[in-house]
Amino acid sequence: MPRFFIALAILAATASSALADRPNFVVILADDMGYGDVHALNPSSEIPTPNLDGLMKSGMFFSDAHTPSAVCTPTRYGLLTGRYCWRSRLKSGVQDGYGPPLIEDDRPTVASFLKANGYRTGPYFARPPT
Repeated sequence: MPRFFIALAILAATASSALADRPNFVVILADDMGYGDVHALNPSSEIPTPNLDGLMKSGMFFSDAHTPSAVCTPTRYGLLTGRYCWRSRLKSGVQDGYGPPLIEDDRPTVASFLKANGYRTGPYFARPPT
């Protein structure tokens, strides 16, 4: 039986019509998913992944990424901010889902950088609406 995995699309930015010459971005961070689970990377995989396979065929993918932690919160913080995760107030473990945001309001992120350069970015789900 294929194991269950959760894929979190943490950022989806689309170029406006004025920026049609710039690429679109979709960054997917998957928890509990192995490299060999995606069929396009491993034809022997027993897990059907037609949508991921299609994304890989129609664009680019990067397979050599590193994180200083094996858990989600520091990994997400590093990916979103480009900073070493332990420079945040979180020094170990993961953040409670109901705690205050880990990313400071004035901290630049991939999304804020793209937005400042004319991209439309997807909603930011880490903070509850105010």
